Amino acid sequence: QLVESGGGLVQAGGSLRLSCAASGFTVYDYVIAWFRQAPGKEREGVSCISGSFNTKNYADSVKGRFSISSDDAKNTVYLQMKNLKPEDTDVYYCAVPYSSYGQICGAKGWDGYNYDYWGQGNKVTVSS
Repeated sequence: QLVESGGGLVQAGGSLRLSCAASGFTVYDYVIAWFRQAPGKEREGVSCISGSFNTKNYADSVKGRFSISSDDAKNTVYLQMKNLKPEDTDVYYCAVPYSSYGQICGAKGWDGYNYDYWGQGNKVTVSS
């Protein structure tokens, strides 16, 4: 199970941190990904992390502004978002594919998986 928190409303240029708390598995062992999607739009991969290989990757649209990390003691993955833009307004989801056990998170490492669990989604709204 994945439980998200941390979304909200922020002005352009501001920051938010999303949390994705896992239960029933250890985030360190899997690729954990963040996606975002707005109504009527295609889902977009944002970032992924592989704890066992200490690898992280980002979509070009967020590179340099977003940072993914994990806290193994809390079994939680975070997405720190800085310098937010109105176009970052979306519902953000974390997800885990069980087939990613022991896998590396390479470039666009969120692609190619069937995701087994998703967080409930967190609305992020960036006002201009």
